[in-house]
Amino acid sequence: MDQSSGAMPSAEEVLASYHLPPTKPLWLNANYGKHIVKGNFLTLSAKPKTVEMGEWVAHQVVDHWRMLITFIRLVHDKEEDGTSICSSRKCTKMTAGANHSFTWLNSRLQPVEIPAYEYLTLVQRYISGKIDDSNIFPTDPAGVSYADNAAFCTPAPESGQDWVGKRSGFPQNFMETCQTIFRQMFRVYAHLYWSHFDDMFSLNLEKSMNSCFSHFILTATTLNLLKKTDLEPMQPLIDLWAALGTFPQGSKAFEIANIQVGHLLVQKAGGPPAN
Repeated sequence: MDQSSGAMPSAEEVLASYHLPPTKPLWLNANYGKHIVKGNFLTLSAKPKTVEMGEWVAHQVVDHWRMLITFIRLVHDKEEDGTSICSSRKCTKMTAGANHSFTWLNSRLQPVEIPAYEYLTLVQRYISGKIDDSNIFPTDPAGVSYADNAAFCTPAPESGQDWVGKRSGFPQNFMETCQTIFRQMFRVYAHLYWSHFDDMFSLNLEKSMNSCFSHFILTATTLNLLKKTDLEPMQPLIDLWAALGTFPQGSKAFEIANIQVGHLLVQKAGGPPAN
């Protein structure tokens, strides 16, 4: 809201506040925001009533990491000539456009800027290490619990000595760990969109990445794994997808979107994309 006049900012003013480059990225054109499949990804993100929340969050972490790692390897793995799509020369920092840069904690727990290629290496090592750690993601089937009352049907804040996943053997800091994992996965997606979407388009994989990322956003918001501030680098795309109907009304992803900005982006692209 404009503090001086009390009026809500216009869609043009909000869009300007995103500080997008003069030539907007390809993925902000509605014609390139299409998905490989049609449907409501919210049905894949919402927890079934009979599944314990910790089990469901663990499943989502593993499933979304499995999808993301495919795109990481495409830009990260070296070709026979020793080059890669994402390299220390091309991506000297881990960025998501000109306005967002991500750091990594060094051995002294100091935030340092590193090339995106190195950041992707560390992300793979970090997330795979967490998922493979049975103290964080227990694999004993005997520990699986099922929700048997409404208290386990929606995310709940930790209170007292109870926490999400306790009944299934997950540690007390399990949700915090999963939130960190999702935050790192989001940063990778943000870098892929801002720096390598054209590469994905040339490989005819942009629809696949759109499908995986929109599913990821729905899961992250539905299960409270990311905050609105975490999503800022990709807010324009969230606005666009809300306007296009990718995020269903009533979903948290739709609620955090600026639908007017989304419609403005559709208009600037010449109207909604053709089927």
